[in-house]
Amino acid sequence: MAISSLAGVLKIFGGSDPSPEEQAQLAKEVMLMTLARATASDTNIKAIEVEKVQEVLKARTGEEFPASEVRVAANSGIYEKAPLDKYLSTSAKKLTSEDRVSIAHALAEVVNADGRVSSREIEFFNKCITALALTPAELMGLEEED
Repeated sequence: MAISSLAGVLKIFGGSDPSPEEQAQLAKEVMLMTLARATASDTNIKAIEVEKVQEVLKARTGEEFPASEVRVAANSGIYEKAPLDKYLSTSAKKLTSEDRVSIAHALAEVVNADGRVSSREIEFFNKCITALALTPAELMGLEEED
């Protein structure tokens, strides 16, 4: 089954708790879903953005994702059932802080793929960060000493 089916996200949205393997798969799916959707955040999916998503996913997950899979995830019917931020907030509860921060940093890379950031992309980024329940300190990599 292609990761773009987002089966792990749908399972979590249904209320199931993931096993460690499912949690790792969920982190990949949430990253794919978020980055792919970012390509459509300004209503114009550019090839450079899709290529950047592929590059970032390869660097962060070690897996190759064809452009077609990124485009399918960007336009998936899943978003007709609930908005992305609802899926992110539900999934975030099952992800580690490191996974959520990694998704946020990857999203920043993709949003800036074409060298300019629109107000819609900033709004999308901020919504995602809020849905991922990240604090500014977590986003900046600041950790409290024990």
